[in-house]
Amino acid sequence: MRPTSTRRRFLAVTAASAVTGLAGCSQSDDGPVDGGQATTTSATAATTDSSGTETTTDAGEALPDAVGLETLATGFEVPLDVAFAPDADRRYVADQQGRVFVHESDGLRDRPFLDLRDSIVVGRETGLLGIALHPNFAENRRVFVRYSSPPRSGTPEEYNHTFVLAEFEASDDGRRAKPDSERAILEIPEPQGNHNAGSVVFGPEGYLYVGVGDGGAGGDQGTGHVDDWYDAVDGGNGQDVTENLLGSVLRIDVDGEPSSTTRTGSGETTDQPSGDRNYAIPDDNPLVGRDGLDEHYAWGFRNPWRLAFDRGRFFVADVGQSSYEEVNLVEKGGNYGWNVKEGTHCFGADDCPDRTPDDVRGGEPLLDPVVEYPHSGEGVTGVSVIGGKVYRGSALPDLTGAYLFADLAAKGRLFAATPPESGGDGGDEGDSDSELWQTNVVEVAGDDAEEVSRVYSFGRDADGEVYVLASGSDGGGLHRVVPAE
Repeated sequence: MRPTSTRRRFLAVTAASAVTGLAGCSQSDDGPVDGGQATTTSATAATTDSSGTETTTDAGEALPDAVGLETLATGFEVPLDVAFAPDADRRYVADQQGRVFVHESDGLRDRPFLDLRDSIVVGRETGLLGIALHPNFAENRRVFVRYSSPPRSGTPEEYNHTFVLAEFEASDDGRRAKPDSERAILEIPEPQGNHNAGSVVFGPEGYLYVGVGDGGAGGDQGTGHVDDWYDAVDGGNGQDVTENLLGSVLRIDVDGEPSSTTRTGSGETTDQPSGDRNYAIPDDNPLVGRDGLDEHYAWGFRNPWRLAFDRGRFFVADVGQSSYEEVNLVEKGGNYGWNVKEGTHCFGADDCPDRTPDDVRGGEPLLDPVVEYPHSGEGVTGVSVIGGKVYRGSALPDLTGAYLFADLAAKGRLFAATPPESGGDGGDEGDSDSELWQTNVVEVAGDDAEEVSRVYSFGRDADGEVYVLASGSDGGGLHRVVPAE
């Protein structure tokens, strides 16, 4: 079925079935996701008036009870990511089944921007997973995609597939990727079919950040999961930084020249050439010159499902195992706890340390999330967190400065998190970065709620307006968040 921008009514049973475990949840999405509104607290949010002067609004008390949706396009199978052209009224929608579609002011174009269906493997958590446009896309037409391929050279025989980050060149008009322009940037052997993350975003300094899951299965254990420093629970890749790139957020320079030397898993340099590596390592990555693989920016993740930058803050949502979901404010060299912790709680043990031993990177702290919610109870609950965006648009001023996100089993609801009053919302690090943020349910009003039975991802355009990629009564769709009618 070709996606359409007209309103059609059908039940996307096939797509929903195929994506039950898309974001790495271990519990059925039919689990308890009750309604209700979390208690609000005051949280100062910054906004900018027409003169460019920064003012503040009390976002915690002013959050709307409900929002509406403006549907831009429907009929996708499982839309997982959206990128916005900087030089045209154009959006690129990546569908898990392998195609990137072009949406313009007059609707979806018949011909996709990119068709990778013959190159990828598609399963519950594999497929075409992410897209990012180069910061200078208007001039250089470079676009980066994340997908799952059949096992490639270097992937062990018993492994499931290969993680691929690839670059394409777009046509001059920006409507087609040149099929013969593909260049592999990064390939990672994936031992299992789940926990593949997939988000790729450019940071404010122009480096590319890449989310990588822990390798799959459950508990960060089994085939492809290495031993770490923590003996109370077996595994795992989340705590290891020397053997592989799994369970981490990577930072690479796609504009720089690869180093003439490469590093071994133990951090030692070797005279072997960097080979097919088509990226450079930023000099200030946290493990450069230390024991570990240079690509790592932060670690201790299970399945980082969507990354977002906002005013100096870096948000990484991480899907939990069976009890808690979390969103982290990530810093360079940070360890976010998996599989020692799930959220703020010990995983698989009655008690657990709050930092690594002194002989493991100097005794680094295991950093807690700023958002956590359970898999049971009322209010903000769910099964698999879907990372979102900070709202900076003009259509919903009461949402300014709030982090808008959701759960895979959305059932007509979004969530909004606001920082504690002590931290403000100007983007400076402070005490609020180590405190849990207030999180509220924001209902999707009226019939629009039927369009977000499941939420897969979010996008934000140059004007700060937020978009939701979801499935519902019209199948998979791209929707803009607007005031409720």
